[in-house]
Amino acid sequence: MLQVLACGAVVFPGLFFAFRKILPRVFKNWSDADVVLVSERLVSSIHAVMATTAGVIVVSSCRGNVIDDRHWLATHFVIWYGVPYMTYDLLAMYLSHYHRFRVKGHEEFKCHSLTTIKAFVQRESLLVLHHIALLTILLPFALFFRKDQGDFFIGTLFLTELSTPFVSLGKILIQLGLQDGWLHKYNGGMVLLTFFACRIALFPYMYWAYGRHYGIPLYAVPFHLSLASNLGNSCILAPQVYWFVLLCRKGYRLYQRSRQPPSPSVKKQ
Repeated sequence: MLQVLACGAVVFPGLFFAFRKILPRVFKNWSDADVVLVSERLVSSIHAVMATTAGVIVVSSCRGNVIDDRHWLATHFVIWYGVPYMTYDLLAMYLSHYHRFRVKGHEEFKCHSLTTIKAFVQRESLLVLHHIALLTILLPFALFFRKDQGDFFIGTLFLTELSTPFVSLGKILIQLGLQDGWLHKYNGGMVLLTFFACRIALFPYMYWAYGRHYGIPLYAVPFHLSLASNLGNSCILAPQVYWFVLLCRKGYRLYQRSRQPPSPSVKKQ
């Protein structure tokens, strides 16, 4: 078991460390905050591709019987890479937060301390709570409490990571100063599309697939499930809806800004 857990525990920190060494050699004018941010985003994208691939394999293998069909990846991906990644990502997000405020010259960020950790938790409270909930509720449920059933739904949840590479690419393009180009605009559309499809619409789809298996209508599915299942789904869905609203507001502001006529240049006297 320890050897299996070591897979993700070595891969993700190892990639993060490698990017932190390589990026400053390529982008010599980047600060530590820039390097850590892009390194974190690149590793997140790699994990997202792995999770999405695993999800496609599991879903396609278990769609015949969404309750009883099994695929080994549904459990083993969680053990090998899910738990190690979520643990690593908390640390990576903290390091990104720490270096960002250190570069800005905040006195309390000259070294790591309980103050810097507290500041990170307060500023990124929703993300921290999201990761902790996954580690303490969703992942243990996926491993121990579903009685070897529902691999299809575990694979479907893996697909929520499909939007992550597009979100990461958007931040990297901004870092490279390419936020006004066509690629950033196209990527913004893909962020909204994939985020809505794979992090919001995915949940009604899972309820529909469950209802189809048992021959019950979609509206009756919540009453057929346990209270714990409905609460768990709601706790995962709620922050996704909140983040999607923020993304829509940001996209609307960018759209409005792009439609504004350029300000006339001031003639030199």
